[in-house]
Amino acid sequence: MVSINPTNGTPRDTRLAGALSAGDPSVRLQAALAAGSNPGPALLEPLVERCAVEPDLFVRDMLSWALTRMPPETTLPRLRRELGSERAQARSQALHTLSKIGDERAWGWITHAMLRDPDDEVARTAWRVAVALAPEDEKKDLAGELAGQLGRGDREVRLSLSRALAGLGDVAETALATAAASPDPAVSAHARATQLLRRDPEIGFDAAVEEAKRVVALGPERAAAAGAGTGTGTGGGPGADGAGETADAGETAGPMGATEARGGREPTGPSQPTGLTEPVGLTEPVGSIQPVEPTQPVGAIQPTGPTEPSVPSEAARALRAARAEEAERSGRADNAGRADNAERADNAGWAENTGRAENTGETAEC
Repeated sequence: MVSINPTNGTPRDTRLAGALSAGDPSVRLQAALAAGSNPGPALLEPLVERCAVEPDLFVRDMLSWALTRMPPETTLPRLRRELGSERAQARSQALHTLSKIGDERAWGWITHAMLRDPDDEVARTAWRVAVALAPEDEKKDLAGELAGQLGRGDREVRLSLSRALAGLGDVAETALATAAASPDPAVSAHARATQLLRRDPEIGFDAAVEEAKRVVALGPERAAAAGAGTGTGTGGGPGADGAGETADAGETAGPMGATEARGGREPTGPSQPTGLTEPVGLTEPVGSIQPVEPTQPVGAIQPTGPTEPSVPSEAARALRAARAEEAERSGRADNAGRADNAERADNAGWAENTGRAENTGETAEC
């Protein structure tokens, strides 16, 4: 735990500085919120130092928000010094805060070394800040610098780099075309996927990568011919981000994704929800079933647990953005597991319904 003490501060500043290093993240979050709601120069050093070691994403984002509430003339010089820190998180969070401040004077501080930082989080943040702050006459050189890192890292790193290059607009096309001709298949596929994303942002990153890999493996002419023969072409992959794979034989793409064709026969008439069967002996139409009335008015339900404190709108937006980012990261695996479970339940329910229908047919014949 890092102990932070302001200099020449008020008793309030001293209490807030101590709360920034409390063991409870909710206490640290409240302290950062209070510091940003009523910022003072004595809190600059405690906020910057805490950014370098804070483990909680939400608290870090609130710390950055608190720093944006201070005059740029105060925060910018201190953040510039932090860019040279030996701690990767200190560099990354300083860059993140600079992106929130959005002062163009910081463009000159984004060096080639930062854009190629060996720490992926630092490099990803530097790419985003550089694209946001680069003057128009510097964007072409920046595109060349970023394109030199195509093929780097895992999916998240490559997605960040593709977004950065796409954010530069048309000036990135020359650098991407050069990279697409690279003999390195990883670099070529990443460059082609980024080109696809620029042309059709709705295609999704994973689908663009799969299409780019296909083009690299077959060659542009054979890939185009294969796409024409199957009714798909460049950029014709699934539209959902993360969809990455085309439907296998025996599957058809529906509005909610790929669904099993089940022997290639289309159901006739209105279909029942998958995996559910009508209860035996049901005498009245399904449409006449009345919904069960709630036992008490909805308005009478009282919220449980403590409510969140009143948060200024800017801080609330920063907190919601941090929560959305964290939910997106943790939700990918969860969604994949849910989709797998749903498919299993769907197949099991379909098999059960089919078996019951066959038994009913045998009974009728007897």
